Amino acid sequence: MTLPGRRVLNLAGFLCCVGMMGFALYAQHVLLLDPCPLCVLQRVAVIGLGIVFLIAALHDPSGWGRRVYAVLLGLFAADGATVAGWHVRLQNLPPSEVPSCGPGLDYMLENFPLGEAMRMVFQGSGECAEVAWSFLGLSMPAWVFIGVTGLGIAGIWNNLRKTA
Repeated sequence: MTLPGRRVLNLAGFLCCVGMMGFALYAQHVLLLDPCPLCVLQRVAVIGLGIVFLIAALHDPSGWGRRVYAVLLGLFAADGATVAGWHVRLQNLPPSEVPSCGPGLDYMLENFPLGEAMRMVFQGSGECAEVAWSFLGLSMPAWVFIGVTGLGIAGIWNNLRKTA
């Protein structure tokens, strides 16, 4: 059995990212689960990952171009996994260690320098520690961690593999 070509698998990666974002928007607009600042950053990583997959599928590079896409996919996946992992950590803190609720991401970005706003986001807040949805015992950030890690590994492998 032969694997599909690089282009097809990059397109599949893009479609997986579309599915992840589709569920995030469903959760926000139908289940009425407003995203916290860390959720927004995870969405940015998933969107970035999806865009790189799409461009790689359309471009279908050879040689060093494949390596560039593999690196970009790895960076977006690592960013998403880092944010999601931090989010899962916050959700698993003992109640006495959960940070107090803070301002929203829009407010922070409008009123603080970018570095200070990002520091505040990664400190987390009470709303980031709340588990409002779970499936098979895992929270949404845990699923994002699994998704972006799997897509990152698959994307790197796909774009670095040798094809006949």
